[in-house]
Amino acid sequence: MTALVTFGETMLRLSPPRGERLETTRELEVQAGGAESNVAVAATRLGGDAAWFSKLPDSPLGRRIVGELRSHGVDTDGVVWTDDARQGVYYLEHGASPRPTNVVYDRADAAVTTLETGETDLDAVRDAEVCYTSGITPALSETLRETTADVLDAAQDAGTTTAFDLNYRTKLWSPEEAAEGYRALLGSVDLLFAAERDAATVLGRDGDAESVARGLAEDYGIETVVVTRGEKGSLAVSGGAVSEQGVYEAETRDAIGTGDAFVGGYLAKHLDGGSVAESLQWASATASLKRTVDGDIAVVNPEDVERVVADEGDGISR
Repeated sequence: MTALVTFGETMLRLSPPRGERLETTRELEVQAGGAESNVAVAATRLGGDAAWFSKLPDSPLGRRIVGELRSHGVDTDGVVWTDDARQGVYYLEHGASPRPTNVVYDRADAAVTTLETGETDLDAVRDAEVCYTSGITPALSETLRETTADVLDAAQDAGTTTAFDLNYRTKLWSPEEAAEGYRALLGSVDLLFAAERDAATVLGRDGDAESVARGLAEDYGIETVVVTRGEKGSLAVSGGAVSEQGVYEAETRDAIGTGDAFVGGYLAKHLDGGSVAESLQWASATASLKRTVDGDIAVVNPEDVERVVADEGDGISR
C-alpha cells in the first residue's frame, strides 16, 4: 500500500546552458520533468510514500526517466513498458530580459498517450490514501481522457481521496476543449487545485478566489478547493471554512515546476495529518524553495520547509 499514487506523462527536459540558444548550442542538460512525477518526488522527499505510474518505451530514454524518479525514492513499479512507442521530450531555453524563456515540445505519439485502463494497476489506486493527476493527462489523447476518468472513478469508489490540478496548457487544447474535459472529471474529484487564471480562462469562473473556490466546491461536490493566486498567495475552502496563505519570498533560479512543488508540499503535509492551513503553509514553502533549484523537480527536505515556515510565519484561517 502506497500513501500517494500519481499518474501522467513524464518527459525528458533538454536545456542548453544559460545564455545559449537552442539553435546554436552544442550542449544539452538532461533531466526528467512531468507534473505528476514532480508531485510524487516532492511528496517523497518531504517524508511521504509515493508511487508514479505511466507508460514508457522500453529504451534507454524510458529507463532514464525511471532511474531519476527512483533516485528520489519514488516507487515506479506500476510503469507499463512498450516496445513500439517513443519517449516525449521538451526543450527549455532559459530567457533573460527582454528575451523570454521558451519551451518547445516534442511529445506527439509518446507512449503514455496509448495507456489504457486495463494496463493500469487499479488495486494500487484503490489501496492508496490519495490518487493524483492533472489536467495535462486527459489533454494528451482521447485514450488518456478515458483512462483518467476510469482511474479517478475507481479511486473514489474505493474511498481513496482523489486530487486533481487543472494545470491548463494552451499548447495542448483550447479553453473549450479543456472545459469539456474538466467538467467530465470534476464530479470524481475530492481535492481540487486551480490556478485563478485557469478557472477564469477555462471554466469562466470570475470573481475573487473565495467565490471561485466556493462555486467550484458547490457545483461539483468537491470537498476541498485550493485556488492559487500567483504573488497574492493561495486560498482554500474546505467544509465551508476558509484558509489563506501568502507567498514566501524566493530568489528565482528556475520557476518551472513551482506549481507541482506546491501540490507536492500540500499533499505531503495532508498525508501527515496536517490541517488545510498547515498544508497550505507547506505547499507555499515548498513552491518557494523549488524556485531556487534548477530543473523541474523540487529537491527539498522537511527541514528546509520547516525553516521557511518558522521564519516567515503563519497563514490566515477563518
